[in-house]
Amino acid sequence: MDQQPPSLLHIHVKLLGFSLHSITPWPNNPSIFYLNGKRISRVEILGVVTSRDYKPNKFLRFTLDDGTHSITCILWLNHLTSPFFASRQPATLRVISDLAKCFADDIQFGKVARVRGRVSSYRGDLQVTVSDVVIERDPDAETLHRLDCISLGRRCYFG
Repeated sequence: MDQQPPSLLHIHVKLLGFSLHSITPWPNNPSIFYLNGKRISRVEILGVVTSRDYKPNKFLRFTLDDGTHSITCILWLNHLTSPFFASRQPATLRVISDLAKCFADDIQFGKVARVRGRVSSYRGDLQVTVSDVVIERDPDAETLHRLDCISLGRRCYFG
């Protein structure tokens, strides 16, 4: 019997940019990645918004820089028109769409944002498909996130 590697699939793994860019895709499933032999699909990252490409009612692509690496993020804004979301309940779609629009308004150049989402690959490059965003107002947020990532890395991800 083939033993499966440990899994962190159902949690948002806190990572720094350089760690995110060191993960590798799982060969059997393009939405699962390996981090030091552990399977992951979701991440939490934090950084300064350094670019913003907004296409109304389509998407917001932005970049976060945490000082170790830049991370591309995509926030979909087409929930009401995309066939991908057609199977969801209309009331649920409206809430998700309204939240995504609020997130898009909040994500501005120079702000510090905490992003949670799924790791994905687009044209061979890693990106985070955003599920939620918090704009950080605490001046210590970046330092605390970095310390959390180091501690979790030692105890859980790389230990």
